[in-house]
Amino acid sequence: MLYRRVLIKLSGEALGDHGKLFDFEQINRVAAAISELYQTGTQIALVIGAGNIWRGRQGPAAQMEAVRADHMGMLGTAINSIAMQDALIHAGVPARVLSAVDMNRFLESYTHDLAVRYLEEGNVVIFACGTGNPFFSTDTAAALRSVEIGADAILLAKNVDGVYDSDPRLNKDAKFLPDLTYGEVISRDLKVMDAAAITICRENRIPSIRVFGLDDPRNILRVIEGEEIGTTVHP
Repeated sequence: MLYRRVLIKLSGEALGDHGKLFDFEQINRVAAAISELYQTGTQIALVIGAGNIWRGRQGPAAQMEAVRADHMGMLGTAINSIAMQDALIHAGVPARVLSAVDMNRFLESYTHDLAVRYLEEGNVVIFACGTGNPFFSTDTAAALRSVEIGADAILLAKNVDGVYDSDPRLNKDAKFLPDLTYGEVISRDLKVMDAAAITICRENRIPSIRVFGLDDPRNILRVIEGEEIGTTVHP
């Protein structure tokens, strides 16, 4: 087993499809891949973005007051987390959602001890509502929770297949970068995660971030099995 405990950061956009809020076929494919990973004995935590529901600083929302816009984004992550919990349970995987914002009618509130306990009891743990604070992204939440639970790696499943020196969707000559240090990411201002998240990973020496595409959800398993796909970021 390459990793004992991992945190998987899923792009919210990857759970939707061409303007759909939810692509349940894709959600179920992701749940099936996570179910296979679960069978290996790896302890799994998830953080899910909200981009399929809400982009709090883009489009019409850019005119909103930032704190309220970010609150709506947190609620979007809660909706995605419940959807993924349901898919995992239907796939035979016990899953718990812990929220950084108290909403006890729907979700349990996050504490470090509860998260670790649930992981050690064999649950997939989904962290909802980011850090619970505005102005911090779900990337930052993924980095923070990874440090708190002692994850061996962050698996960053995105809608692109790795890290490039510029946006490959806008620049056909963008260069793929298979291996990077945290220092290189910061000095070159590469868009792996936001600056706060990368700083947390660097200062706390998270062993690695694996960045790969979620177009095929089985890429999650390929990364765990040690296949050289996507980009590896390390100290």
